[in-house]
Amino acid sequence: MWRQVVHAMALGHTISIAAQQQEMTTQEAADFLNVSRPYLIKLLEQGEIPYIKVGSHRRVNLLDLSKYKEERDKKRREGMKEFSKFLQEEGFYDEHYDGLEG
Repeated sequence: MWRQVVHAMALGHTISIAAQQQEMTTQEAADFLNVSRPYLIKLLEQGEIPYIKVGSHRRVNLLDLSKYKEERDKKRREGMKEFSKFLQEEGFYDEHYDGLEG
């Protein structure tokens, strides 16, 4: 675990330490994912992220949120790799192009 923390810090990522059972409000959860609150609520209602209700308020467990974020980021990276490969295969990307015309 500490190796992952040090690696993330070396890459310039933000590190947060929180209790594992921490429950977050929908606004806190949206901020954590860097999405809008309405979009987060849509994810909750679609079952993408588990949540509980406390009275009329939704609460999201930090572990569930972290798991969703990790999976989302992994899918994004894989999608970018596939897109980059497609561009290379179609000739839209030239490794030797220096950005200057002439």
